[in-house]
Amino acid sequence: TVSLSCFYIFYKHNYIRGDLIEISRKGYQHWAIYVGDGYVLHLVKICEFFVSCAKPGKDGRATVKKEKLEDVANNDEYRINNRLDNQYEPRPIKDILQDAENLVGREFPYNVLSSNCEHFATLVRYGNPLSQQVQLFDLAASAVVFGILAMATYRKK
Repeated sequence: TVSLSCFYIFYKHNYIRGDLIEISRKGYQHWAIYVGDGYVLHLVKICEFFVSCAKPGKDGRATVKKEKLEDVANNDEYRINNRLDNQYEPRPIKDILQDAENLVGREFPYNVLSSNCEHFATLVRYGNPLSQQVQLFDLAASAVVFGILAMATYRKK
């Protein structure tokens, strides 16, 4: 039999303030910074009248919100993902938390390719706005273009 305390520890996750939280949405990943007591800070696109914000649009405005992780994740899976720690040194926790808290409620330009929620989260943690989703998208787009050019060149022969 499995003790309930073991299950609780496994389920509870040991989040550390400043951790990057990756939330798996349909078709993309949403990113947040864990700030303690079950709360995260994240960049949320501001919706216009009758426009759905279920998926990130290309351009617009966004605001930084502090909300319960479970509310942000809703029913989506989420995990700690500090994957860039081996490439970039995380800023001191005190600085991460202070800067993050000072940004709550502020509005910023939003662009899915240059200033999205992943850019925000990595900027706060590492001091560098990075998005591997965008980099992977760029690689995939380049591969498609290369494939089309290769096929066009092959057909001319």
